[in-house]
Amino acid sequence: MTDPYNPNPQYGPDLSKPQDGGSQPQYGQPAYGQPSDPYAQQPQPGYGQPQYGAPQPQYGQPADPYAQQPQPGYGAAPYGVMPQGYNPNDPEAPYGRDMYGVPFSDKQKLMAGLLQIFLGSFGIGRFYLGYTGLGIAQIAVTWLTCGIGAIWPLIDGIMMLTGKVPDTQGRPLRD
Repeated sequence: MTDPYNPNPQYGPDLSKPQDGGSQPQYGQPAYGQPSDPYAQQPQPGYGQPQYGAPQPQYGQPADPYAQQPQPGYGAAPYGVMPQGYNPNDPEAPYGRDMYGVPFSDKQKLMAGLLQIFLGSFGIGRFYLGYTGLGIAQIAVTWLTCGIGAIWPLIDGIMMLTGKVPDTQGRPLRD
């Protein structure tokens, strides 16, 4: 029978007890649990087999508990780091929800607004949000009116920055 609280169960015969029914060891034979060579090196506690109750390294964890851990923000990101705002506990809304419970888009307000303000005559902000038809319409209006129609992408970019324009699935843009 194994102990459910022992992380290192021992299988096989128990060598701490005599196997021949409790008799004493014969002359010249070592006692049970003692090495046969009296000058043999005794194992030190903490070396070799881990002691009962000692913390064991888990799968994927470093074996050396004193090893230097990677610092966030320095060098490459450690394995398993999620994007900022990512919530794996809510798969329907990985970037959170607004105050009405609608999940946020994976697109950002600032990125969409700035693309629309600076490159709106090419419809880039609308292409970023997934509105291909409106992007093509903004290109056409801007170029057919010789630049006068560029007021439309400028106002559209400001509306994106204020959060009035959703993405193609109707989700609000995240901050």
